[in-house]
Amino acid sequence: MNTTHLLLSANSRHHSNDTSGNCSTIPAMSLYELLSVLPSQLQTHVDSADDRTFLHAMFRERSLHSLIKIHERLQQYEECCPTPVLDRATSLAQGVSRELQATSLNAEVKELLKLLSNPYMESLLSVHDTVAQKTYEPQLPPLPDDIDDDEDSVKIIRLVKSKEPLGATIKRDEHTGAVTIARILRGGAADRSGLIHVGDELKEVNGIPVDDKQPEDIIHILAQSQGAITFKVVPGMQQESPAKEPKMYVRALFDYNPEEDKAIPCKEAGLAFRKGDILQVMCQDDVTWWQAKHDGHTSGRAGLIPSKHFQESVLQLSFSLIVSLLFSPPASFRRSFRLSRRDRKTNKSMYECKKSDRYDTADVATYEEVTTYRRAPTEKHRLVLLVGPTGVGLNELKKKLLISDPQHFSVTVPHTSRQKRNQESDGVEYHFISKHLFEADIQNNKFIEYGEFKGNYYGTSLDSIRSVLAKNKVCLLDVQPHTLKHLRTVEFKPYVVFLKPPPVEHLRETRKNAKFLSGKDDKGSAKPFTEEDFMEMINTAQQMENQYGHLFDKVIVNDDLSAAFSALKVTLRKVELEAQWVPVGWTHS
Repeated sequence: MNTTHLLLSANSRHHSNDTSGNCSTIPAMSLYELLSVLPSQLQTHVDSADDRTFLHAMFRERSLHSLIKIHERLQQYEECCPTPVLDRATSLAQGVSRELQATSLNAEVKELLKLLSNPYMESLLSVHDTVAQKTYEPQLPPLPDDIDDDEDSVKIIRLVKSKEPLGATIKRDEHTGAVTIARILRGGAADRSGLIHVGDELKEVNGIPVDDKQPEDIIHILAQSQGAITFKVVPGMQQESPAKEPKMYVRALFDYNPEEDKAIPCKEAGLAFRKGDILQVMCQDDVTWWQAKHDGHTSGRAGLIPSKHFQESVLQLSFSLIVSLLFSPPASFRRSFRLSRRDRKTNKSMYECKKSDRYDTADVATYEEVTTYRRAPTEKHRLVLLVGPTGVGLNELKKKLLISDPQHFSVTVPHTSRQKRNQESDGVEYHFISKHLFEADIQNNKFIEYGEFKGNYYGTSLDSIRSVLAKNKVCLLDVQPHTLKHLRTVEFKPYVVFLKPPPVEHLRETRKNAKFLSGKDDKGSAKPFTEEDFMEMINTAQQMENQYGHLFDKVIVNDDLSAAFSALKVTLRKVELEAQWVPVGWTHS
């Protein structure tokens, strides 16, 4: 079905005429009172049940109530609007001055003459006359003279064109060929006017019949129109539910540009957004296209976005292809998500996790319903998850946070199955447990991540996170990205920070003297970064962002460690003090 957008601009200056008859005012009682009385008064005079139903539906019609409101507002304007007593104040002041000069010039007369001759007073009176003589009512052209009196159901609607879009789409019915209003966008000029409704059949635009025209031709007519635009429509039979704004907000988990979408019925009606944007969904009546607006934007107009169901259907084929590639990825792709031998020796918080060889097959990301959440002083802190490729500086940032406020920030103590060394203490460097117990905990899903190195297990447990949070501290945890969705629970309410490397030329400059330090069990010498390390870091970061970017709450580019640290501190402070958007399941109604 061909659908397109009315590229009409309209403002609130509009009027509607019904060709079936004339209107008159009712001075004795208000129109609302009359409407409330008429159904009961007519009850005894109407025999047919269908006629009674018709009358009740007519008196409940939204457009009728809108017209009544307009009528009453106009009456109030006529009764209360102040009108100038005269429009020639300047000439009157000049005449008074001449009269006064012919009289005896006592102190009062001199003061009045001085006042009337003051340049500011003369300017004020001149402005008064200009305003009083000007007509500010909109000048609308007369209604067409060739209206067919037999068409008692036809409405003539005239809208004054402005820069604001009308906010409606039209379509041609494949069976009847009629051009009808397909949808009214919430908050647009058409919705606010109350004169145009879904299902109305469009007959003429500015006196030009549209029965034989395609929607694109109608758009061209509207684009060429200037000033007032007249529509001739046949009211539809479709009943509309009262317009109201639902309190439903979603976080966009993908980028969308209607200009690049061949499926959208009208590109001009589409709403562009970026991954992470918060959208207020205004209407979900259409299973394919929702109406939404950006949260916080002053404009109340809605735009079209693909519905969750439709977007998932569109991506299903391509996602299936991606999944098939992920189950048999190229060697270079597998390598980017597996710790190298040097990484295993160097980074204490990273383990060769059994699930990290490839991306997991998460659901297609479309929208996530969210609400605002502010942590109460009595609540535990939110878990802070740090994500990024090896070498990007996660450990350095974590250490700087711990040093800056050790009473506020803390980290988990990992578990291991290796033997405790003489200088180590249980619960300080590691929680030392037997290999049998470690394997039992793995089976019971007690570990977020775990891996094996030289025959010994290493891992981070859920209980170690709970232990830090129970001390009323902020738990800092750097994890591999596949674990994010398992930690996004109402218990932890994690805030995810993705640390991103700068462009490769900046890496060469800022890390030319940096080295990989030796790690947990070896005492190997530090090694400098190579060009291969830089490229692997950037490629891995891009893959992480593509696959898991919809789960990131904040992205910080570590171009300069001090700047990145300051940005992270400010961000975490806001998380504690300000309201944040979180999944609806994380709050309690």
